[in-house]
Amino acid sequence: MNENDAPMVTPESLLNAELLARIHARAAANDANNTFFDADLVDLIEAGYLRAGVPTKLGGAGFGLPELSRAQRLLAGAAPATALAINMHQVWISVARFLHERGDSSLDFMLHGAVAGEIYAFAVSEAGNDLVLFDSDTAAEPDGAGGYHFTGTKIFTSLSPAWTQLGTMGRDDTSPDGPKIVFGFISRDDNVVVRDDWDTLGMRASQSRTTELHGAYAPADRVVRRLDVGPNGDPLILGSFAAFELLLASVYTGIAERALELAIKSVSTRRSKKSGRPYSDDPDIRWQIADAALLIDAILPQLESLANGADQNAPYGERWFAQFSGLKLRATEQARRVVDHAIRVSGGSSYFTSNELSRLYRDVLAGVFHPSNAESAHATVAASVLGPIGATDE
Repeated sequence: MNENDAPMVTPESLLNAELLARIHARAAANDANNTFFDADLVDLIEAGYLRAGVPTKLGGAGFGLPELSRAQRLLAGAAPATALAINMHQVWISVARFLHERGDSSLDFMLHGAVAGEIYAFAVSEAGNDLVLFDSDTAAEPDGAGGYHFTGTKIFTSLSPAWTQLGTMGRDDTSPDGPKIVFGFISRDDNVVVRDDWDTLGMRASQSRTTELHGAYAPADRVVRRLDVGPNGDPLILGSFAAFELLLASVYTGIAERALELAIKSVSTRRSKKSGRPYSDDPDIRWQIADAALLIDAILPQLESLANGADQNAPYGERWFAQFSGLKLRATEQARRVVDHAIRVSGGSSYFTSNELSRLYRDVLAGVFHPSNAESAHATVAASVLGPIGATDE
């Protein structure tokens, strides 16, 4: 983020306590009824949160990744599913800003669109496609004039009930210079079918439904990349990966922080029948609370460091993907451990669905399914330090 574009507001002032309290008050009902967070979305739009990552000179709040990371932790503490879904919009806006600040205007339409009220979502993930950004089972068919028609099925499309523009990708096998991965943006029309199939264990209000593309059209001015199949260091890929992994890590860290807050409240108010003392005086309880706090303390500096590094062109080089996939894996795994500690020290009441910790326990589990998963992250880190398999063969 440029010094001249320093944010005029802070995450804490934009997502103020009153706003977060309203959002938090709705979270349990949205989860129980498996309904989308319509009222939250209205509040967040009115607060200007969906344009927070747009540079101030273009009408936004000028948030870079450090500010968005803090904001997403706050929002996740109030309503994890709301934060997870809003993440997808914030990732796209972060990528657009990332490119804009490096002299690439190919996604500037998104920055202007966010200010005008557009809501952006991701349609990238496909069942069984563990190459994610680097290949696709969706067909991208050129129209001969620079536009593309996309045909395929995408899964985990957060913001399904509300998005106005969908960023997607597919494979063009017609190119004379080899297959290309095409990234483009489509609008809602009859060629896009959103299934009403979201009935999950956790993150229910995100409504991350399956999306069918039946020749969905991205015009030439909304086709933003044609890349070779396989890993590459295009700025769109680097920016997408960094923002996606870092903001996901922020959401799950926010869940962990909220779980620890609830655990501290529980052990400070409940008393032991045997000793008459609050459970916060019990050495075993204190150890578990301390362990949870240590886990959170370990991830916060990593979030801040990598957020600043991505914005300020830190020389990650070939370790770019390893750094951010490792961050996401550590944050989600440590968040699960924190919530587990909170459940253990809070007693049997936390097992009831009416208890917030019960919902956090279900929500935090979703972290294992987002890319990069444990297997992918370990493979990426191994390749970054050992080279590709077979590299040391004589």
